[in-house]
Amino acid sequence: MTVDIPLVNGTYSFTIKAYSEESFKKAIEFYKTFLLLEHRSDSATSALLFNGVVSLKIELQEDASKQREVDSVCEDLKANGSIKDWRGMVNESFVFKTGDILFSKQSLVDLKLPYQSYPNEVSPMQVYTIDPLGNVIGVTSTKNAVSTKPTHPSIPDHEGRTTALTSKVPSYGDLKSADSEPREKAVEASNVKAQKAIGIMTSGGDAPGMNACVRAVVRTAIHKGCRAYAIMEGYEGLVRGGPEYIKEFTWDDVRGWSSLGGTDIGTARCMEFKERKGRLKGAQHMIEAGIDALIVCGGDGSLTGADLYRSEWPSLVQELLETGVISQEQYDRYKHLNICGTVGSIDNDMSTTDATIGAYSALDRILKAIDYVEATANSHSRAFVVEVMGRNCGWLALLAGISTSADYILIPEKPSSSREWEEQMCGIVTKHRQRGKRTTIVIVAEGAITNDLEPITSKDVHKILSGKLGLDTRITTLGHVQRGGSPVAYDRILATLQGVEAVNAVLDSTPDTPSPLIAVNENKIVRKSLVDSVRLTKSVADAIQEKDFKKAMSLRDTEFIEHLNNFMAINSADHNEPELPSDKRLKIAIINVGAPAGGANSAVYSMATYCMSRGHKPYAIYNGWSGLCRHESVRSLDWASMLGWQSRGGSEIGTNRVTPEEADIGMVAYYFQKYQFDGLIIVGGFEAFASLNQLERARDSYAAFRIPMVLIPATLSNNVPGTEYSLGSDTSLNALVEYCDVIKQSASSTRGRVFVVECQGGNSGYLATSASLACGAQVSYVPEEGISLDQLTLDIETLDKQFEMSEGRNRFGKLILTSGNASKAFSAEALAKVMTSESNGMFEAKAAIPGHVQQGGLPSAIDRTRATRLSIKAVNFVEDQQDVMINARHDDDEFDVHDRKLSQTAAVLGVRGSHVLFTSVRKLWDTETEIKNRTPKIIHWQATRDIADRLVDRKRID
Repeated sequence: MTVDIPLVNGTYSFTIKAYSEESFKKAIEFYKTFLLLEHRSDSATSALLFNGVVSLKIELQEDASKQREVDSVCEDLKANGSIKDWRGMVNESFVFKTGDILFSKQSLVDLKLPYQSYPNEVSPMQVYTIDPLGNVIGVTSTKNAVSTKPTHPSIPDHEGRTTALTSKVPSYGDLKSADSEPREKAVEASNVKAQKAIGIMTSGGDAPGMNACVRAVVRTAIHKGCRAYAIMEGYEGLVRGGPEYIKEFTWDDVRGWSSLGGTDIGTARCMEFKERKGRLKGAQHMIEAGIDALIVCGGDGSLTGADLYRSEWPSLVQELLETGVISQEQYDRYKHLNICGTVGSIDNDMSTTDATIGAYSALDRILKAIDYVEATANSHSRAFVVEVMGRNCGWLALLAGISTSADYILIPEKPSSSREWEEQMCGIVTKHRQRGKRTTIVIVAEGAITNDLEPITSKDVHKILSGKLGLDTRITTLGHVQRGGSPVAYDRILATLQGVEAVNAVLDSTPDTPSPLIAVNENKIVRKSLVDSVRLTKSVADAIQEKDFKKAMSLRDTEFIEHLNNFMAINSADHNEPELPSDKRLKIAIINVGAPAGGANSAVYSMATYCMSRGHKPYAIYNGWSGLCRHESVRSLDWASMLGWQSRGGSEIGTNRVTPEEADIGMVAYYFQKYQFDGLIIVGGFEAFASLNQLERARDSYAAFRIPMVLIPATLSNNVPGTEYSLGSDTSLNALVEYCDVIKQSASSTRGRVFVVECQGGNSGYLATSASLACGAQVSYVPEEGISLDQLTLDIETLDKQFEMSEGRNRFGKLILTSGNASKAFSAEALAKVMTSESNGMFEAKAAIPGHVQQGGLPSAIDRTRATRLSIKAVNFVEDQQDVMINARHDDDEFDVHDRKLSQTAAVLGVRGSHVLFTSVRKLWDTETEIKNRTPKIIHWQATRDIADRLVDRKRID
């Protein structure tokens, strides 16, 4: 018999109770024989039966009086089998969908068990029997328990297996809407020694992306053959316990959660858990629920509690055993607890990780608010004091200051005396106003203090600006707006990848393994020590309270310190005396090449203002190489002309795809020689990469190119070799994900609707893959794989089956993402037509093409801040490489084009794993580039693609 489609509510793991040892053993044999469940593990008081999807736990709780009640129910049901409908005699029943109901009926005959057939014995559509525990068990071949129309046979997957699912009406009446995506399929169950039960909770302040983390944990746990539980209301749920607060979650329960802000499993402060008595209750309730691993998504306070909980766990369990609350068997099974942390906090105040879940979403809200405020500030020539969150961490204020080119910021990590900060702020604001700036933006972190630990409030700043400088000043306090809204794409992806890794971490853990914290360094998900991370984070607040601000700053990660130094450098621009002596000052050319990308203007602004602060003279080459060759479009940049560039989209200096060889490389060399450029910084995509390669290889012929040259990759395609991140890719991803959210809402509102969304990206599937993970698309097609007929057929069959089973339930829209170059034969429109034609009338597919909307509007927070960071590194690279090139620039005969040291002066600045690296363009072009396809040879995002498919249970043709 095959049990394959859920009916009522999508609950596929459940527990039933036996009240005598005899009925316990009989129940095990019944379910093994009738439903063909495999007896996976047991103890004297519990048994787990499993078939790869359906998980049934039978618990023995010996109670003679309750057993007599069960015996009475069984006798009553059997006695009335020929005259009454059993379904009307009980409060609940289990109903399974089967593909062969006659086989099920014959099994009952062979087992000599009583049964009832409906509507008749000859052609039954529903068959019911009684298990040894007094439960009415039914199997049916119809879509639901009241239908009279049989369903079609289940669709086997590409390996010939048939998915097995089950459904049940819970006794506590918490009905869930069923989805038709293939469910609790334990693909890797054979690798799990015993079925684990993994709990997930969100605690502390809510943060956008927490729901995506919960979704990833639940679905990955199920995929790994584990049971997933959500602890509602944080630690409060552990203390209260019971099915209301500790709920088993299924695949369906987290459908559509990636795009939801906040946390749908709740969070609350729990003072009781801070006491041992409360933690003892939590341990008891976890053991009662069968949970043996816990994943906590929260801030430093929540993770501190988690670490304390694990350290106390052995003594808590021992106390429960000694007081008789748990049995010896339960003690033996649950004496070790594995805990893993993921950081969900908008403050980004956790040491050892570059970003926390929700931080960039909060920063996005801040930047949008300041962008809006700046428009009205410019109209009235006003000053605005913007107060942002962050507690003892100034990360939000610092990065907001960089991203909006704010005039001044006040953060707790760098305090000064009242007189000093007032004088500094007034001096900078006055200089900016004297140079023609009409707006003044001052950002105040809520934890801002003086070096005497006196708070600095937005009102204090307002008083100084209006009183001393006479500015028309307004205060804007953003408050909890910073926490709200849908998470940005980065937070969705970060939360998802960390949730997946958290499950892997608890499954890898042993009783001796330290509790891990899932962190991110640059572009790499890593495991850190939870206790060490929490200790370092707490040390920052302690150092501030002790007025040891140097120590507090040193405890922040190096990127934070780098950001602060960058802000101070670009904020001074040409107002202060340059840092370098006159003989070290350079002429640096800046050019944009390729399609527009978010963050390109931020990069130009940052490198130009940093050049000014160092004493260099920045030159902009307008309209690419063709602008240089045709019109000599070269102009020096000054601070006043670039006001506002940091937050603008597109390219203020113009861009196109023409390379130097296409424009006239000889003319390029002529103008380089005319202006005596000492360095070149290119911002752009693959055409910029090709341009750098052409210039480097032309050094033998043109001495003007014997200067340090560096490329900052900037393209939504993210297809430049030498980096895993390109400016503009995050802005584009946000635009595409927002578009997909709207489209998916439309699909969910209309029954039987699929949207095929065409993504840009050229021959790179990065954008489609990342968007697929961020918005939960069912399928994505990319150029690296193409679209095979076998895979397309399987995807259509899966969609067909899913829509057949959905029965019009809510939030059931489906998305298909396809890269524009995924197939020469199948465009988005063609795919939609084929899918509609082959859907057997179950759904209709429509094409949706966002086009150049994907280039985005205003650059995202990540693109702005990374543009600044990479730009300053690029300028430093040009400075550092001057000594290497000084002899080669003036000696034609001695220049060696194959000299490795010289070739490394033309480099791509990229993010690889957890490092920011300069890589020789010659090396990248010769060894790591698919020149014909304009892509890197190594696909760095393949693992992301595998996870995206796994979390929607997409079947793949190998």
